[in-house]
Order: sequence, then C-alpha cells, then structure tokens
Amino acid sequence: MNIILLGYMASGKSFIGKKLAETLNYNYIDLDAFIELEEQQTISELFKEKGEIYFRKVEHKHLNTLLNSSEKTILSLGGGTPCYYDTMSLLKAQDDFKTIYLRVSIPELVNRLKLEKEKRPLIAHIETDDLLAEFIGKHLFERANFYNLSDITIDANTTPEAIIESILLELF
Repeated sequence: MNIILLGYMASGKSFIGKKLAETLNYNYIDLDAFIELEEQQTISELFKEKGEIYFRKVEHKHLNTLLNSSEKTILSLGGGTPCYYDTMSLLKAQDDFKTIYLRVSIPELVNRLKLEKEKRPLIAHIETDDLLAEFIGKHLFERANFYNLSDITIDANTTPEAIIESILLELF
C-alpha cells in the first residue's frame, strides 16, 4: 500500500509524511520537492516566471510519473494538486494508494502560515492576518469538495505524534 497526503498549505503534509515514512519504513517523496529537482527551479520561480497554469501542467506530469513508479511510498501533494486535471479521480483509481486529507482549521492555518508567507507564492502578497484568514477560507471553500474525496480524513490541528497515531489507527 502507498499513501498520499493532501491538504491545504501548512497542514503538515511534508512534516507528517517524513515522520510517517520513518515509522513505517516507507520511501518518502514530496511532490513539490520532486518538481523543483526535475525542473531545476523553485516552485516560487516557476509561478513567477511561467505562471500557475504552466506549473499545474508540470505538476500533473510529475504526479503521473510518481504514481507509476512508486511502491511502499508516502507522497505529499501540494495544496492545490487535488483540484486540477481531475486528479482526485486519478488518485482514487489507484488500487494500491490510500489518500489521506490532513484537515486543519483556518485559525491554525493562519498561525502556521503568517511567518512563512514569502515562501508561499499564493499568499506572499497578503499583508494582514485577517486578509490571510479570508483568503484561506475562500480557498478551503473552493477546495473542500476535492479534499473530502479522500479515503481518510484526519484532524491535523493537534501534535504530530497524535496525527501519526490517528493515521496508523485508520490504516491498520
């Protein structure tokens, strides 16, 4: 079985993915890091120089590559990945993958994101916590239908240890 972690920016996909991979002795791949390596540019540079549409095409291409070559792998997706190119249908069609949505509240996402906005191209321009909360709320409203198609939903407002324990209890 392979595991795909999805959720909004700062929901813990990368951090939890690495820890879960250590616990299960699985490979770990972060889709954004894989894209940066393959494209030899950061996600921010790709967004800035080529735009979001180009990035989403590249993202989908690399996701397909990983889906066809992974075993005993935990794959963390970008926050928007499930929302483009009918990705959730693609993921649900994979017999050997379980999709897990790490759900985090808007106030917690604001706390996690406000100190790292410059690393996040979609929110780098947002100046106040209130505007950030409004932006996140709008995005979550748009993305919820995709995220909620996951096989498993985990409350990720808690500690990493509790999140990993919840995932393991759901999987095994």
